[in-house]
Amino acid sequence: MPGYLWFYQTLSMRMYTVNTHTPPANPGQDTAAALPHHGTTEKVSRIRATIAKRMLESLDTSAQLTATVEVDLSAISAIRASEKDAFRAREGAGLSYLPFIIRAAVEGLQAYPKLNATIDLAAGLISYPSGEHVGIAVDTPRGLLVPVIRDTGAMSVGALAKAVADVAARSQAGKLGAADLAGGTFTVTNYGSLGTLMDTPIINQPQVAILGTGALTRRPVAVTGADGRESVEIRDMMYLSLSYDHRLVDGADAARFLSHVKSRLEGGAFEI
Repeated sequence: MPGYLWFYQTLSMRMYTVNTHTPPANPGQDTAAALPHHGTTEKVSRIRATIAKRMLESLDTSAQLTATVEVDLSAISAIRASEKDAFRAREGAGLSYLPFIIRAAVEGLQAYPKLNATIDLAAGLISYPSGEHVGIAVDTPRGLLVPVIRDTGAMSVGALAKAVADVAARSQAGKLGAADLAGGTFTVTNYGSLGTLMDTPIINQPQVAILGTGALTRRPVAVTGADGRESVEIRDMMYLSLSYDHRLVDGADAARFLSHVKSRLEGGAFEI
């Protein structure tokens, strides 16, 4: 693929959506291998220099803010527990939390299309694309790639799960073409795959928003039952963080989008 396109696709992610690297069983065992680097210097690679430049350009181009909500994913956990084994046997793909989050986000983009648009202040134009084309950050041995799943507005959770598995596999195998990395209108990045609770992801230009998913944690929370009574229960909780371009997206727009995604996920009414 053209080098500039790879650089463009890698510029904006702070962490990864699909983590395919297996951490060591004992993190301390990497210490000895790291010691030879102590007290040394090395030349900045062309890739690292380009990523650094594009990161700064993204921040210089748009007015970026990040808003965060806490989401109870217990309903999604229940769906996964009852469906994931049959889904894998039937479709040959895993049923993670990610396709549910993407589905909820896509519905949020349809309800609040500014977050799926682009803005050109020089031309005085706001452009709305023909569909919702979601970039998914994938961590590979060669570096970070962001393949795009196109026309996600028409895809079910099951179709999204298969699409995520497909782009992840092709990313690992080096079988992505330039067309697979272009044309995204919104990005999802999962820094929670490595345990981070929340972060402030940098927008993938010329998009105006990126959604980050934190680590899933089980912890006690206050729950209000149908009868109005409160109780403390162990629930599956996650922080979702939205970085957005304030030139086009106001804080109220971001809040409405996040509230939509939160409500959709907590409701748990998804067709697989």
